[in-house]
Amino acid sequence: MQGIELSRRFYADIVRPWLNEVAPSLSHSAALIGYGSELLGFDDETSRDHNWGPRVHIILTRDRFDDHARRLVAEFSQVAPDSYLGEPIGWRSRPHPPANGVEAAGALEHGLEFHTLEARLEGHFAVRSVENLSALQWLGFAEQKLLAFTAGAVFHDDLGRLSQARERLAYFPDDVWLYKIACQWRRIAEEQAFVGRAGQVGDDLGSRIIAARLVRDVMRMSFLLERRYAPYAKWFGSAFAKLPIAGALLRHLEQALLASEWTQRGDALASAYLELARRQNAIGVAGFNPVVGPYFDRPFTTINVDDAIAAVSAAIADPFIKELPVVGSLDQVSDLTPVLESPDMSQRMMHQLFG
Repeated sequence: MQGIELSRRFYADIVRPWLNEVAPSLSHSAALIGYGSELLGFDDETSRDHNWGPRVHIILTRDRFDDHARRLVAEFSQVAPDSYLGEPIGWRSRPHPPANGVEAAGALEHGLEFHTLEARLEGHFAVRSVENLSALQWLGFAEQKLLAFTAGAVFHDDLGRLSQARERLAYFPDDVWLYKIACQWRRIAEEQAFVGRAGQVGDDLGSRIIAARLVRDVMRMSFLLERRYAPYAKWFGSAFAKLPIAGALLRHLEQALLASEWTQRGDALASAYLELARRQNAIGVAGFNPVVGPYFDRPFTTINVDDAIAAVSAAIADPFIKELPVVGSLDQVSDLTPVLESPDMSQRMMHQLFG
């Protein structure tokens, strides 16, 4: 059994009946969000050695949290079973310690935690409300953090506040999305000719490295065109394989990575770019006429990326976003985990870049 289903049953069979008995009028949300391979359905036997097991996050309003959370955590420690469906419920060897803070409460004895919605938002995004988010704030949200908050599952939601927050964060606003697409094309534009140039001078390793970077850029663009958040590196390829566009791209990307000649790498990547362009045209947003051919007078196969960038940029309506340099959002300017995982650092970085 995978972790989401285990936690869903744990809530239904153990936590919910107990809450009905000890706090029958307590309005709450119950979910499993925030971290863990099970949020994406990618957990397996290896996942069980850490951050895995029957876990439930109870979301309360601040006043209800202050009145009930710590008492309920302590009381559940006295009555919780040692295991559920063959899995121990105690806190395993985990990099994430039990919740403990002004608006978070948990215990080593079990996987039941209490939080406020505002604290969860602050911990993920450095905001306490998802109302009236600015474009700059959106650009500073790491996709892996957005995915961790909107994936997983909600088991119960009395007031609907958690579900509403997840719906608002389900995907980027259109103009932010278009800006990210333009910037992703810009990333491809910067290096697409270098696969051939490095190979031409005999730097086969350098050509391969650049090709691998461009494969990753193609994959990131695929998530954008399918309006899906990209996960962090461990599950990046697994999640990509589930995208509708993946079938059209996999052959080209594998060839780009495995080819022994730089000409084959460049041709395979150009075929992948063409598939991206076709997908962009098919979704009816910022279409352009893709042309694959030599890079000016040099024998490196590329695509007319500048036309793609111009088409996408022209479709942006928000004047603030429209005037931004075509540089990128947080994930496009940094892949450092400490930056992506720290919402305060993420927001400061984007404000320094564009603020």
